[in-house]
Amino acid sequence: MWEVSGGWQQLWADCHLQVPSAAVHPLALALGPHGTDAPVSDSWVPSAVPCSLSAALSSEAKEESKKPVVTFQAHDGPVYSMVSTDRHLLSAGDGEVKAWLWAEMLKKGCKELWRRQPPYRTSLEVPEINALLLVPKENSLILAGGDCQLHTMDLETGTFTRVLRGHTDYIHCLALRERSPEVLSGGEDGAVRLWDLRTAKEVQTIEVYKHEECSRPHNGRWIGCLATDSDWMVCGGGPALTLWHLRSSTPTTVFPIRAPQKHVTFYQDLILSAGQGRCVNQWQLSGELKAQVPGSSPGLLSLSLNQQPAAPECKVLTAAGNSCRVDVFTNLGYRAFSLSF
Repeated sequence: MWEVSGGWQQLWADCHLQVPSAAVHPLALALGPHGTDAPVSDSWVPSAVPCSLSAALSSEAKEESKKPVVTFQAHDGPVYSMVSTDRHLLSAGDGEVKAWLWAEMLKKGCKELWRRQPPYRTSLEVPEINALLLVPKENSLILAGGDCQLHTMDLETGTFTRVLRGHTDYIHCLALRERSPEVLSGGEDGAVRLWDLRTAKEVQTIEVYKHEECSRPHNGRWIGCLATDSDWMVCGGGPALTLWHLRSSTPTTVFPIRAPQKHVTFYQDLILSAGQGRCVNQWQLSGELKAQVPGSSPGLLSLSLNQQPAAPECKVLTAAGNSCRVDVFTNLGYRAFSLSF
């Protein structure tokens, strides 16, 4: 954890690797309560570390405010994914998801509030859960990963209510269409699948690698990132980063970047992406590269954009990847500083 400025609510967390810096590889970032917090997870060691963005952003910030204060054990194995509600941090590891109270994280001996395991086919199956997605209107959580299925959990009761089957290989990413009760999933099988949460049925499949303008056989067919905005979707991985019109299943823009992208998001009239290489890429919807902003990691695995913070000065973009640093961008034009552990 990092020193908290202004009260317990201003918490910034990350799950990271407690080994020499050369081996640290954060995988995910997630905003905490009031938009002032951003957890980071990695694929090696099951630790959790909160810090304060408001303290680090202060004009009187010292180096100590950018370093951890306390660490707690989150999982027995790696931490692959995290999401946050106003009260809880949810973390996923091998075969299970856990909930933690934000208000308890700074206390010694922090313990999970609950843990749940999806109904797998056999008791011996312990697949990775590397994608979590909150569905606020349903007060539910969707989990996906190594068992090639999407599991829906009711956050009120803690029970699993649906299993969505269709992928034939590992699922890497999830995205929610907020205007309709639909979720998209992308995986190692090269397909983006659209699911209707009302009927628990697959309603659309886009096999991206089969489209000549997107296909890059030398990189594989896997889909590693996707995001949605109304009738539009952007996805990438092995195939090229591409903007799609969902209703017509048509690729409209293929972005001219060779390196596979690991994270993508819509932001205002831009698309932000990151992957192999140290830059956060800013794209016009037309495919024009507006800017490339370098970070401190040689490769980026996760972006977290704080669009509705409690305080205007906490409106930031954070990026993490193949280093022991989490880069903080106070505007999209440059990296202001890095948090380190």
